[in-house]
Amino acid sequence: MEVSAVAAPPRRRRTGRTVGLIAVAAVLGLVGGTAVGYGIQAEREPTPLPALNQPDLAYPKPLPKGQAPVALPASEDRRAKTDGDLRKLLVPRPAGAKDTLFGDRDGWKTVPSYAREFQDPGGALNYQLGNDVRRIATASWQTGKYRTTEITLVQYRPSDFDGARDHAESQMDYMPDKDYARSEGEPIKGSANGRSYVFPVEREAGYLDRYQARAYFHRGDIMAVIFMFDTKKISANDIRSVAEKQLGRL
Repeated sequence: MEVSAVAAPPRRRRTGRTVGLIAVAAVLGLVGGTAVGYGIQAEREPTPLPALNQPDLAYPKPLPKGQAPVALPASEDRRAKTDGDLRKLLVPRPAGAKDTLFGDRDGWKTVPSYAREFQDPGGALNYQLGNDVRRIATASWQTGKYRTTEITLVQYRPSDFDGARDHAESQMDYMPDKDYARSEGEPIKGSANGRSYVFPVEREAGYLDRYQARAYFHRGDIMAVIFMFDTKKISANDIRSVAEKQLGRL
């Protein structure tokens, strides 16, 4: 009768005296090789170190007097503009516009107040603080009987993380949802990735129709959001025009 072959179990590695001898031999070999290496190096001529002064290195020579670049005027120096009074960068209200009922009178908005405008105020507050928000300026006005416009500029401190861009993109991410604009919006001229959105009309029995439009964009360390509300239709040009004017001031 044939006996079927059965695979033998793997053998354990032998320990004890054999392993000890191998380890001793390895150590001796390492020590011996190191000693030979030191001996060879000792017999060699020392390698000279490079000179501390490097005459071949070229440095730009200072420009002659009168040829140095002229500093930009404050009107063209973006850093000078954005480090000044942020409220002055807001689009001025149109002639004849009125104050809104709940507008911020001094033009500043606190971070907690801004966070309360979101569905999850606590999460929004943590997000802004984590992104090193610096300050928030806002302006709002009413034109006609019901149309209101609100512009908010959110500025962030310099860091490795681009807070302005992240905030703008995070807001635009949900605009295509059915509860919001339901579209990808339209690009804002002059902006890297800003977009404007016109929402579908909201109708409810016993109430006036509600129209809404928004725009989001960022430039440098400032993120801008624009809201428009009315009981009459808001055109794509209406929101885009305000957005382009605001972008041009940043």
